Amino acid sequence: MRVVAGERKGIPLKAISGTTTRPTADKVKESIFNIIGPFFDGGTALDLFAGSGGLGIEALSRGAERAIFVEKDRKAFQILKENIKKCRYEDRSEMYCTEAGRAVRALLKRDIQIDYVFADPPYKKLEYYDYLSILAEGGKLSRDAIIVCEHSSEVQLPKNYGQFVCVREETYGNTNISIYRMN
Repeated sequence: MRVVAGERKGIPLKAISGTTTRPTADKVKESIFNIIGPFFDGGTALDLFAGSGGLGIEALSRGAERAIFVEKDRKAFQILKENIKKCRYEDRSEMYCTEAGRAVRALLKRDIQIDYVFADPPYKKLEYYDYLSILAEGGKLSRDAIIVCEHSSEVQLPKNYGQFVCVREETYGNTNISIYRMN
């Protein structure tokens, strides 16, 4: 696993050993960013269920101004911190070792606009995708926001989250990527 493109291209990222997380493969990560736009001009990314932080770090490397990482597993959170430090993104990152629902509720209280959301929860936990609706309905997503959901190919996500509509779906083996934009 590595940073695929941008200012930190090629930096290897540490992955979590065991089965508690499932890092996004470099091929899938590269495809995601080719679809949503290879490079960004600022903006804030939210890496919900961050694991080792691969998607949020990739967004920073490609030009996102800031990234918020949420990961509840302590072991994964430690690896996340190491990866952010290795990529020298401590000053552009917020990291929270907490449950995603708690983080979303905290974000609702902040004056913040999120431009990129990466949601890669455990594949069988469909209720976690409700957090996207909460963010959308809470006005925390910018008008140009992009929501990227990684999920099992056996799972069918809703066609919309508030005013955000699924504009593209791709399948990579048993992994699906669903991309949402403002209608």
